[in-house]
Amino acid sequence: MELPHFIRHCRTGLYLVLGLGMAGSSIAGDRIASRDFATRSEVFAPHAMAATSHPLTTQIALDVMKRGGSAMDAAIAANAALGLMEPTGNGVGGDLFAIVWDPKTKKLYGYNGSGRSPKNLSLQWFIDHGYKDVPSYGPLPVTVPGAVDAWFALHDRFGKLPMQQNLAPAISYARNGHPVAETISYYWNLSVPRLSKFPGFTEQFTINGHAPRKGEIWRNSNLANTLEKISREGRNGFYKGSTAKTIADYIQAQGGFLSVDDLADHHGEWVQPISTNYRGVDVWELPPNGQGLAALQMLNILEAYDFSKIPFGSAEHVHLFTEAKKLAFADRAALYADPEFSKTPVEKLLSKDYAAERRKLINPDRAMQAIDAGVALNQGDTIYMTVADKDGMMVSLIQSNYRGMGSGMAPPGLGFILQDRGEQFVLKAGHPNSFAPGKRPFHTIIPAFITKNGKPWISFGLMGGAMQPQGHVQIVMNLIDFHMNLQEAGDAPRIQHDGSTEPAGQNTAMADGGMLNLESGFSYPVIQALMRKGHKIEFADGPYGGYQAIMQDPETGVYAGASESRKDGQAAGY
Repeated sequence: MELPHFIRHCRTGLYLVLGLGMAGSSIAGDRIASRDFATRSEVFAPHAMAATSHPLTTQIALDVMKRGGSAMDAAIAANAALGLMEPTGNGVGGDLFAIVWDPKTKKLYGYNGSGRSPKNLSLQWFIDHGYKDVPSYGPLPVTVPGAVDAWFALHDRFGKLPMQQNLAPAISYARNGHPVAETISYYWNLSVPRLSKFPGFTEQFTINGHAPRKGEIWRNSNLANTLEKISREGRNGFYKGSTAKTIADYIQAQGGFLSVDDLADHHGEWVQPISTNYRGVDVWELPPNGQGLAALQMLNILEAYDFSKIPFGSAEHVHLFTEAKKLAFADRAALYADPEFSKTPVEKLLSKDYAAERRKLINPDRAMQAIDAGVALNQGDTIYMTVADKDGMMVSLIQSNYRGMGSGMAPPGLGFILQDRGEQFVLKAGHPNSFAPGKRPFHTIIPAFITKNGKPWISFGLMGGAMQPQGHVQIVMNLIDFHMNLQEAGDAPRIQHDGSTEPAGQNTAMADGGMLNLESGFSYPVIQALMRKGHKIEFADGPYGGYQAIMQDPETGVYAGASESRKDGQAAGY
């Protein structure tokens, strides 16, 4: 086996750190399982399974189901605990989306738990005050947090245990403490210098001014009090009363606009999941304002290529994937938005005929440098988790504060940070995703699901901003085209393309082809071949997302679980 190569491409000035050997070759041929990329085996269990980004929350989910709770009870319990244990990715100050397989009705249900912008803030205010983009931090990007509302809506339909029981583990850990995991400590440490200037952050999210170190005990009694209030009073314990007043008063004192009325008026909504068929399986996402549609568009474009003759990790594989991404993301930037303000042509974008039209733009020998949307309209961090129970319910859930620890706005005495999703608006009149009062921004967090012959097969997700649809497509391709198992599909080296036109900020169009990041494991001859096609390639340290998945055997009902090897998490069952 060769040593890693460290190569400087003099003409472009780009630095590459390349992995070992040829991707797709047997780099783990000395293992009994002979799985090239798997870091460990899949986990199997006959009754229930949980896969989360923290081992303690996985155990919480299993404990809830052992006490008679449903997969939804377990998911809520685990998500509440993750807000404490992984505040670098989520919390009650953020939004939540979910796809649920209900074994009673044998149907998938979708929930959009994203919050809206303040009603007293306008696009004209930003323009009058000289803003080109919504700021990344502080009070102005704060939108109403939708997670707590989503918990109660999902629990009303699919829960079995009282919410007091579901929130009890998170409350206990918040009061008594838990040792902080290594990856979480790393990202927490990155956030502290950036967010410590905001009132309430240092007091509530550091230990004597520093981020908790790995293994250090972390307690958050303020969050315990907030969760206790929610468990006693329900969703009104968050969106009304003293908690809502504290949030609104704090934001307005910092120069923001979020009000008690904005919080009181919040409601998420049940939505119909959308799907496409990819080589005999149905892949499901949620419709806009999220970006799940981009994954389905990419799959439709890629379906025409015969990957039984295109090896994993080859230049042809990476090139076709990247070009399909560019095409889908051009539509994503121009068309995806809150459907209450702008109607995304979902049916058109999902059609196989439309994919065939767009596919004609792909040159097998040359990378696209610029691309327009195919249809005209008339006018960082997150957690992903999945849980499955003994009755066959499967929950695919994603939750986020955005940008890791969110806006930095930590209302006094509440123990959580508010999200900064408003950064995803465009400050440009007439754009589908332009800022408006009471509007949901374009959203990056997306859960996913796969059914086979009308039966549940895989609940999965892969967090990480614009990486998410790209990651979803790679997982599906790894499973279907490259015949990997559930764990290997997540461990295989990943592709990330950056630089497409974005549906946020200044909405600047891609003009230079963007930048391609390849995780360690792609060979230098492949890198060279991609450069010859016009791709610009750059080393990037860790933007490849976080994956969890549960698969159900349709014959035996046995669950298989997989967890992201790049994170601190765990898949486990009983």
